[in-house]
Amino acid sequence: MERGKVRDRIGWFRLANRRSGFTPRFSPNRESRPKAAHTGFRLGRTAASLLILLVSTISLRAERPNVIIMFCDDMGYADIGPFGAEGYETPNLDRIAQEGMAFTDFHVGQSFCSPSRATLMTGCYPLRVGISGNFGPGSSTGLNPDELTIAEVLKQKGYATAMYGKWHLGHLPKFLPTSQGFDEWFGIPYSNDMWPYHPDPRYNFPELPLMEGETVLNPSIQPKDQVELTTWFTERAVDFIEENRKRPFFIYLPHPMPHVPLYASSKYLGKTDSVYGDVISEIDWSVGELLDALKENGIDDNTLFVFTSDNGPWLLYGNHGGSAGALREGKGTRFEGGFRVPCVMRWPAKIPAGSVCSELAGSMDLLPTLAAIVEARLPQERIIDGKDIGPLMYGESGARSPHAAFYYFSPDGLVGVRSGKWKMLYPHNYNVPSQPGMDGMHGKYGRKSIELALFDLNTDVGETKNLASQYPEVIARLETLAEAARQDIGSRSEPGPNARPIGE
Repeated sequence: MERGKVRDRIGWFRLANRRSGFTPRFSPNRESRPKAAHTGFRLGRTAASLLILLVSTISLRAERPNVIIMFCDDMGYADIGPFGAEGYETPNLDRIAQEGMAFTDFHVGQSFCSPSRATLMTGCYPLRVGISGNFGPGSSTGLNPDELTIAEVLKQKGYATAMYGKWHLGHLPKFLPTSQGFDEWFGIPYSNDMWPYHPDPRYNFPELPLMEGETVLNPSIQPKDQVELTTWFTERAVDFIEENRKRPFFIYLPHPMPHVPLYASSKYLGKTDSVYGDVISEIDWSVGELLDALKENGIDDNTLFVFTSDNGPWLLYGNHGGSAGALREGKGTRFEGGFRVPCVMRWPAKIPAGSVCSELAGSMDLLPTLAAIVEARLPQERIIDGKDIGPLMYGESGARSPHAAFYYFSPDGLVGVRSGKWKMLYPHNYNVPSQPGMDGMHGKYGRKSIELALFDLNTDVGETKNLASQYPEVIARLETLAEAARQDIGSRSEPGPNARPIGE
């Protein structure tokens, strides 16, 4: 198939809002794939030995899948076809869901950029690794090089590692991807809006550089360059696949889009009814390019492809922000619209096609899960908050979320806790758009507050009915879990005994 060719829409594959959130309108196909038949023929002693060696090599290779994580920026829960996107199509992401698994209760570690990326890279809550807010061009800190990243875990087992896209975990050399386990990196050090063209005059950002490793290729990215970022990062990832097709590899592709400012190349600009739709369509093209490259290089079956987002949509930007669908609020809040993100995974050799997981899982689980898959050793002297979600991914009968509790942090400290279907939020203030933005200009924030709240996410994924007064025993149980987190991780002003320092 010609790379980039638009595939037919999988019209029947959508997720609708029901009970715990979103349930497929189809019956998941969990039938196992038939094993290839063996051909009977006589082999000489030498040929038999070679065959044994070949089978052993293939078996070893099968235990070490290639891994691709595509991590989009500010993409809302309902921004792709499998989760209800409207106004544009995402045939390649539909394909991943059809041939793999959709995770309908997938959460990030924080509802904005740097802390969320810290969780993905380390498998820990952001405050566990000392990161409470976003890094920028003037930051002197970053992700502590002493932390173990996904790339470093996989390098233990001989993986080639590459990153193409937005880093946002510190721009000084000692914090860059090439100092954190990646063999190569081509991308931008922080968000694509941290440049002189930011629409808010209060900001005075310097030029945004395009980098290769620790070298600045272009010291001043211009709009004509932003138009090409999705294409450039995709092309580099395809090249890396071709160059490393005979060894296990890890590609981390954190697209800067659909974070504002929105830019799509000439291939997709004007292809839908909105610039946002054009940008998402081009990201879907990127997915298709990688899938085609895997197929063409004969490594499609044994590659784990994870697609997800760093947090919910930036609603302040109106028609240049995404959609959280039925979820409440978006980026920057502790509601589901900020923390719950779309996630689809495909690994033909392991993940059952057309399946759906409605159990709680999250980006923090990817590091320990990959470590388990490749049998890499994790350090015992430090806490990793993520859990192995392999049983969920493989569709094992009776598999349940490994998280007894999941915590919602603000930059300052603990704001909420979830256990099973119950989610408790402490009283706090939060921002909501009082006046949405338009066409790349941001709107205005207003302030709202919430009292102690308890939500049943199985029946109220939109968090509209506060049940705190009706279930005091549930509140008491969740309070106990919350206190354990405070004693463990602490807060920004008073780190707990098991919190680790930010990189300085």
